[in-house]
Amino acid sequence: MAHPIPPPFPLYEVSGGAEARGLSYGRQAAERVKRSIGHYHAQLSAGGLDGAKIHRLARAFTPRVENFDADYVAEMRGIATGAEVAFEDVMLLNCRTEILQLAKRGLLPEADPDGCTGAILLPEATADGALIHGQNWDWKSECAETGVVLRIRREDGPDILTFVEAGGLSRAGLNAAGIAITANYLESDRDYQSEGIPLSLLRRKVLEQEHVALAVKTVYATPKSASNNVMLSHGSGWGLDIECAPDESFLLEAEGGILVHANNWRSPVALSKLRDTGIATTPDSVYRDRRVRAALEAKRGKLTMDDLRAAFFDDWQTPWSVCRPPRMNLGGNLSATVAMILMKPAEGHMEVAPLPALNRQFTSYSLDPAKVARAAE
Repeated sequence: MAHPIPPPFPLYEVSGGAEARGLSYGRQAAERVKRSIGHYHAQLSAGGLDGAKIHRLARAFTPRVENFDADYVAEMRGIATGAEVAFEDVMLLNCRTEILQLAKRGLLPEADPDGCTGAILLPEATADGALIHGQNWDWKSECAETGVVLRIRREDGPDILTFVEAGGLSRAGLNAAGIAITANYLESDRDYQSEGIPLSLLRRKVLEQEHVALAVKTVYATPKSASNNVMLSHGSGWGLDIECAPDESFLLEAEGGILVHANNWRSPVALSKLRDTGIATTPDSVYRDRRVRAALEAKRGKLTMDDLRAAFFDDWQTPWSVCRPPRMNLGGNLSATVAMILMKPAEGHMEVAPLPALNRQFTSYSLDPAKVARAAE
């Protein structure tokens, strides 16, 4: 079955206070927000949850989010008003990892986790001495219809450029202070034994930081409900991988200026203390990071954005490949590499392609409003 090539992800700019930003965001992205809500309601409904139960699950997260940052709740209320949807549905979009997993444990068949293969290239490994940070985001293929890029003008911190599912506050991105973040799914036997901060909001908090130290603290010290891998970089030439269990974090440094991570635990310390329970659902993870690393190491010291792009396009063992075409996953959902995201944090520059296994057309986005979204050459 042929899959239509999706259009570029739209760019929306928002500014002002939290609720004003949300209101503007919701109005601009209303169609995609509603489509995104529909996807997750359908998935949860298939497991036996009706709308009232979905809203009850989402509402339960509100006090936790408000305690973490009340502005996030205000921003979500603004999005809901602007898009003319229920507040609980916007909360669902921002806590969807946790809600899907909590529902799965009681009702749903096995859900497909975010796949993702991420990489950071430090200046010593690149041709021009500029740090490069990127990711393939693997998830539900229909999310190619709901992704957006947000440029957030802030009065109380650095401006933010983030790729995210419509209605979400952040996913992958960079800020005007030079900090960038991507994240990869991890799973362990410690997951969902305690309440923590939704992972998407942790990423947003990182992008609000002026200083690397506070970005690291946010990832390292914030309690989480589930495991996750976070890749942090700074445009000046610093990068770090943090493998996070809900209650403990483990650090991985670049080797030879190259840092690559997929969806299996790599820290020997972590593996001595917990059990990796995710490989059963992401078995391709055991070679995806090695495939990308091998491609990058072949050009170490001369690497460019195009070299990272080429490494992420790797199709060995397709459809169980680094760049995943739409395919049925082990949980019965249609899964794909939804987006390839490439960033130069020092320049405030991001390039994104939807469904890259089918489409090699990238669009460039910039923190500089004078540089409007354009096709990348």
